[in-house]
Amino acid sequence: MTAPRQRRIERVTKETQITVEDVGLVLGNAFKDALGDRAGIVRYGWATLPMDEVMVTCAVDFSGRPAFVWNVPGLDGKWIGTFDCELAKELFAAFATRAECNLHVNLHYGGNAHHVIECIFKAFARACDAATKIDPRLGGAVPSTKGTLTE
Repeated sequence: MTAPRQRRIERVTKETQITVEDVGLVLGNAFKDALGDRAGIVRYGWATLPMDEVMVTCAVDFSGRPAFVWNVPGLDGKWIGTFDCELAKELFAAFATRAECNLHVNLHYGGNAHHVIECIFKAFARACDAATKIDPRLGGAVPSTKGTLTE
């Protein structure tokens, strides 16, 4: 590969990384704003999903404390069209930081990068849906023994 072509690829990849990370930041901010003081929500959600040969678990706790665990081996150097699969980690890390949640993503098995990424996004969506539902048993209370999830 020629040096100018390599520099162009590095620049495009860096710009894409920034864009993907920005999407995670914006989505995380939207969740944080929408959840407010988190009163009445279930708080915890998880989903384990299959997709052909792939099995993924995503778990989330809208605790007010950011933490991120990514146990998804095998995506290094893999691309889906023009999307560098390694950037999925950046999106979810940014989301966890801005949404102030614990987010754990685990790939149990599977190797097709397209299926892995798609399954992660679907498990993430289902986990967030479960965690943000209103729990009628709480009567609008914040789901924490401290009485707050935002301080």
